[in-house]
Amino acid sequence: MSSTTHNRRWGFAWLGLATALAVHVADEAFTDFLPLYNSIVTGLRDSYSFVPFPTFTFPIWLGGLIAGVLLLYALTPFAFAGRLGLRYLAYPLSVLMILNALGHTAASVYLGTPAPGVYSSPLLLLAAVALLVTTRSITRSTRRWRFKLDATTANTGTNRRRGTQ
Repeated sequence: MSSTTHNRRWGFAWLGLATALAVHVADEAFTDFLPLYNSIVTGLRDSYSFVPFPTFTFPIWLGGLIAGVLLLYALTPFAFAGRLGLRYLAYPLSVLMILNALGHTAASVYLGTPAPGVYSSPLLLLAAVALLVTTRSITRSTRRWRFKLDATTANTGTNRRRGTQ
């Protein structure tokens, strides 16, 4: 598969995660996720003073999430270009979104009722897994391509830095 095809697949996976996260943020906002989150954090702080999680007001929480989603959309052209730096961001982002989706599902099981944000969690999980798998695929194919390039230049006796023999 060509690098252009890999980059295109990876770009669509990145775009898919950004869109799934936008849907998930809307789901959380419309199903009153923030009061539940703030009460859990407050309870944890009362029991354990070292808990570092902040509480939020609705405008700050929603504004921060919207800014994060817009940033992901703004980085989408770089994903389609196959920029190496985004690959290092894609791994932890994918894992974080997988944990987020699974957390909403686990909360629903624990509470015995659908937790806020659970309706969009399957979409977020699917998009995060797709980005993780696609990132791994593009990283492995790039390594193979570079290895082939190194082997080709070694066989021809070409100095890669100077382009001479």
